[in-house]
Amino acid sequence: MTYSALWFSQLQFFGSLSFMTIFFGMSLGLSWLLFYLRLRAIGEQQLLWLPMYRFWVRIFALAFLLGFASSMPVFIQLGSLWPTLFAKIHAVSSPLLAVALLGALVLKAGLLGLMLFAQRQLADWLHAAVVFLVALGYSGVAACLIALVSWMHTPTGVKWVDGNYEVSHWLQVIANPSLLWYGLLFITASFAMVACLMMAVLALRSVRRPLGEGERRVFQLAVYVGSVAWVGLLVAFVGNGHMVAEHQPIKAAAAMAYWQSDSVPSWLLIAWPSPADLSNHWSIGLNQRGQMWLGQDADGMLLGLDQVAGMSPPVLWVFIAVRVAMLAGLGMLALLTVGWRLGLTRHYDPSALTPRIKALMIYGGWLGPILWVAGLMYQLFGNLPFVVGQTITLNEIYAQHQLLPTVVSFIAYGLVYGLLTIGFIALVRSVARYGVVAVARHRGRA
Repeated sequence: MTYSALWFSQLQFFGSLSFMTIFFGMSLGLSWLLFYLRLRAIGEQQLLWLPMYRFWVRIFALAFLLGFASSMPVFIQLGSLWPTLFAKIHAVSSPLLAVALLGALVLKAGLLGLMLFAQRQLADWLHAAVVFLVALGYSGVAACLIALVSWMHTPTGVKWVDGNYEVSHWLQVIANPSLLWYGLLFITASFAMVACLMMAVLALRSVRRPLGEGERRVFQLAVYVGSVAWVGLLVAFVGNGHMVAEHQPIKAAAAMAYWQSDSVPSWLLIAWPSPADLSNHWSIGLNQRGQMWLGQDADGMLLGLDQVAGMSPPVLWVFIAVRVAMLAGLGMLALLTVGWRLGLTRHYDPSALTPRIKALMIYGGWLGPILWVAGLMYQLFGNLPFVVGQTITLNEIYAQHQLLPTVVSFIAYGLVYGLLTIGFIALVRSVARYGVVAVARHRGRA
């Protein structure tokens, strides 16, 4: 085994996980917004809201397909790249993954079919109930996965016996210290990403013609949902930062690029962390503003990366990921500010924007995935070289692979995900520009 092979394996798995979770999060947020649109389409306002539901349900279906299909490579790579991981944590992972997989299969085999293809065959209230169950099922699957990932980072309720974890208290396993903040980050990031996507698509539609009343109402909904999600993201960011400082002090030190314990901390805006000499180059920041984000020992001494020489996470990646996520969040805030201004002056019609601002809003649809990938990088890479708590390291569970096959596999996965992303963007752009073109008019189609 070489370090390069391990490095490419990490990037390959991170790329697969990022692709899957982006579309999973997009589907989760869209499912709840579709439930709202379906409810509004019941009754006298059906002609206004039902076309909006039918438009966005097609984008939801495509996102669901990509998220579900890309989950298969993630599970394959978990077995081929990290074959001994589940053997060590099976007492926790097996029940949670079994519930998640069962929920996903029931969702795909039953409820999703009724949601997509039985809209005309079911009563309005019954079809709305099906959409609600789809959103609820999606949330249940997400809850199981978040519980597992959060436990892996802050394991509680278990005992370490003969090289494996055994459950001693299931309630403590589920209610681990990071569950609340990981869950809040996931949910708010999901809704923020969907809000940016909706605003971008509607801005693109307004290039060809002014938006109709239903489209303006959806744009207004996106602004409202995005604003609430942004505030939730801010709360989750602060809460997660304090949780990490308490339970994962080395991860906190990596995010702050804080090398020497008990030195004066700075909140660095820009820097180039250098593990070779345990310092930062070209740093710009706020002096004496980083103490609240750092962990402390029993004597109150701030803990730096010098506490774990040779076992620290990739500081540069973690440091950059936090700053990129913050920049994406600020970009979302600017986008939402434009949306609120449109609401106050132009009744939420992006047709009134100048071509330059409209183009920025369209490209603002990328802010959600950028924030998502940066946040995922921070959470996963910040825990390295450990995979579970401070016990199981990446080297322990890595299957020995040669460098060349690993590189070829990494490139192949990258090409596939790139082509799928291009296809998704092309289809969304086509739908946004020219509207939904029904592929069939059979009874029962959505």
